Amino acid sequence: MAAWGLWAGLLVLLASLSLVDGSVFLSNQRLKGRFQRDRRNIRPNIILILTDDQDIELGSMQAMNKTRRIMEQGGTHFSNAFVTTPMCCPSRSSMLTGKYVHNHNTYTNNENCSSPSWQAQHEPRTFAVYLNNTGYRTGFFGKYLNEYNGTYIPPGWKEWVGLVKNSRFYNYTLCRNGIREKHGFQYPKDYLTDLITNNSINYFRTSKKLYPHRPVMMVLSHAAPHGPEDSAPQYSEAFPNASQHITPSYNYAPNPDKHWIMRYTGPMKPIHMEFTNMLQRKRLQTLLSVDDSVEKVYNMLVETGELENTYVIYTADHGYHIGQFGLVKGKSMPYEFDIRVPFYIRGPNVEGAAINPHIVLNIDLAPTILDIAGLDIPPDMDGKSVLKLLDTERPVNRLQFNKKGKVWRDSFLVERGKLLHKRPDGKEVTQEENFLPKYQRVKDLCQRAEYQTPCEQLGQKWQCVEDQTGKLRLHKCKGMASLSVARKPGLASMKAQLYGQSSDGCDCDVPDLRMSPFKKKKLLSKKKFKASKNYSRNRSSRSVSVELNGEVFTVDLEDGYQPITPRNLSRRHSFGEEGEDGLEGQEDDDFSGMGGTSSPSTNNDLLVPSSIKVTHRCSILANDTVKCDVGLYKSLQAWKDHKLHIDHEIETLQTKIKNLREVRGHLKRARPEECDCNRFSYQSKHKGKLKHKGAGLHPFRKVVQEKDKKQWLLKEQKRRKKLRKLLKRLRNNDTCSMPGLTCFTHDNQHWQTAPFWTMGPFCACTSANNNTYWCLRTINETHNFLFCEFATGFLEYFDINTDPYQLLNAVNTLDRHVLNQLHIQLMELRGCKGHRQCNPRTRNLEIGEPRPPRPLQHSALPFTLNMIPQLKQR
Repeated sequence: MAAWGLWAGLLVLLASLSLVDGSVFLSNQRLKGRFQRDRRNIRPNIILILTDDQDIELGSMQAMNKTRRIMEQGGTHFSNAFVTTPMCCPSRSSMLTGKYVHNHNTYTNNENCSSPSWQAQHEPRTFAVYLNNTGYRTGFFGKYLNEYNGTYIPPGWKEWVGLVKNSRFYNYTLCRNGIREKHGFQYPKDYLTDLITNNSINYFRTSKKLYPHRPVMMVLSHAAPHGPEDSAPQYSEAFPNASQHITPSYNYAPNPDKHWIMRYTGPMKPIHMEFTNMLQRKRLQTLLSVDDSVEKVYNMLVETGELENTYVIYTADHGYHIGQFGLVKGKSMPYEFDIRVPFYIRGPNVEGAAINPHIVLNIDLAPTILDIAGLDIPPDMDGKSVLKLLDTERPVNRLQFNKKGKVWRDSFLVERGKLLHKRPDGKEVTQEENFLPKYQRVKDLCQRAEYQTPCEQLGQKWQCVEDQTGKLRLHKCKGMASLSVARKPGLASMKAQLYGQSSDGCDCDVPDLRMSPFKKKKLLSKKKFKASKNYSRNRSSRSVSVELNGEVFTVDLEDGYQPITPRNLSRRHSFGEEGEDGLEGQEDDDFSGMGGTSSPSTNNDLLVPSSIKVTHRCSILANDTVKCDVGLYKSLQAWKDHKLHIDHEIETLQTKIKNLREVRGHLKRARPEECDCNRFSYQSKHKGKLKHKGAGLHPFRKVVQEKDKKQWLLKEQKRRKKLRKLLKRLRNNDTCSMPGLTCFTHDNQHWQTAPFWTMGPFCACTSANNNTYWCLRTINETHNFLFCEFATGFLEYFDINTDPYQLLNAVNTLDRHVLNQLHIQLMELRGCKGHRQCNPRTRNLEIGEPRPPRPLQHSALPFTLNMIPQLKQR
């Protein structure tokens, strides 16, 4: 019994000792590297720092010493970082969704930017929504999208401090978690850069205090260095001799071998060059506050112990140009200074002080953030995660022979603007001199299945046929196969489309009408048409039509105005030589695009203009002679530039006339009728109109269907906005408006913070309405080039290895067959969807994984960069 008690005591003692050791072990485990278990079990924090309009080609990063020390020395710098669209809203939309512009349909800073369509289709699929659904504490601070109106909180953000509309540093409005908050002009309370920094740091600290085991994802979207370039007061005297923007392409103009706006733009004037120097200085000054912001965020991560568990990404939405090719300022060009951006990343397993040469894009941000959070990347995202490029190389097992190397893209798409077939007027843009030949376009079109079947098929309208010489041609199908399309809807449906159902319940019993697709009814006889023309010509004008950006507006004229016609030329000649001398004595008014100017008359007759100002440098005098500025008669370059401007205006007006005629024809066909069954004319008017329109249109000239009501309302809003701008220019006597160009004015009141501009007002044009393009940018072991196709059909090719500043267009040195191959690959990228299609790798290089097959949309000929020959001698 005693022995049993002894054994029982020993067992209790051993159990107690084991419990003590276990508690010590558990306590040691709790104290031993809690951060190790956090790093192993808690997902990392993510901080994205985004700037607006920050270049890397013009030396903006040289002013940010703190950021370079933190991000370069502590992380990896991607030396080949680009954006796929060098414009604010399209690029930011691509960052949020991970998609190309042609897949999220935000083409410009206005069209579809934060629109109802964007909010319904793409905003619920941003990276913030995915992270918020998996437990991340998400926060957004700063500029969102250019047209964001602050009436709602985008999905996926727990903390929302979004800037309403475009970038500003003072006098702006924020949407703070659904409540609009106005700010004034007081520093540092209202300075946007400091406000973004302070709010984001407070949110991170609060989140870690309340939810220590939940990761945080924040976006700090700064306005700098975007206009109006207001710096903090302590930095207003920095960089007095800034000159990093003066590159070999600075003021390199004109450029007759480049697209239209580059040919139109001449060398800058002295006032423009002085402006570029001050603009560069003020932009760098605003970046100093961003530099302080990065340091504050870094210090906060160190203090909270989250630095080793946080990924920090620094980049910009696109680059910028200041004086390059004579363009005073701006973006939206496909050249290196606009598409290259800074891109740094630091965090766990990221090698410090490293430079990575792989191509990274703005569409890679969303997949990378999802990959960091441990989430699956949606297959519809066009970008790829860059984490696979950041992992440090581990030693490979010597028995592992089939290890695949890292596979990455070497080409990407740069796009700006809509596809040609999506234009509302259904017309293609006038081609320039080096457009792709017609046979190439026919060849691309013949790849479609609808043109490969024979004409015997029901409803077949066109067929691709190879002629005796081997060329593909489009032939129109004749006979019953093509007529079946016209008869397919049936007479009842055609009646319903013509007459419809009115609110009065009108139902007319219309007899059978013969549907003839060939007979055409004349609306007016030749005599009546001449009479109507004479009538309109003899009437006095009560308004004048003004064209603005492709649209026509009517401005009412004062009573008593009478246009100059052959019938009142005698009255105009009565002024004699006095009117001409008086005109020479007056100062030349600035061109406003409003037509003629009238001079006062001493008699009581009707006011007749003494001259008509046709362009900003030429006028038609009262004696029917043309007078231009003296400079046009002395300078050959000025003469060429002005003649090019006049040719462009004529081309624009011709296109406008064609479009107006087509709209007029459409309105005649779609005129609503009064439902009166007792009138014989009701049925007679519709005789001959029941025929199918569109069956005989060539595929190159197909007219797209009318837009729905929402799209029409958006178009109407744009028209009214343009009208308001026109009226504002008329009230302010604005002379900085040129047809087809995007221009801006600058004066002494533009900048409200030091240093101030004191050299007076000036005007400059930065872009054109036809600056729509699609470019193929390729960088690999053997090639480094840029190939662009513009909406006008113009082609550009630059070998970046031999011409790093894109000074000379070398497209004429390439063989036509090579251009066709480049066109094929570019067309594939223009229609790509998903990361498998949108990340090509040339086939002459060793790749680790094969590219999946994709449907043939335009052409499927193999493409290798070895087909590009060496540049020929001119």
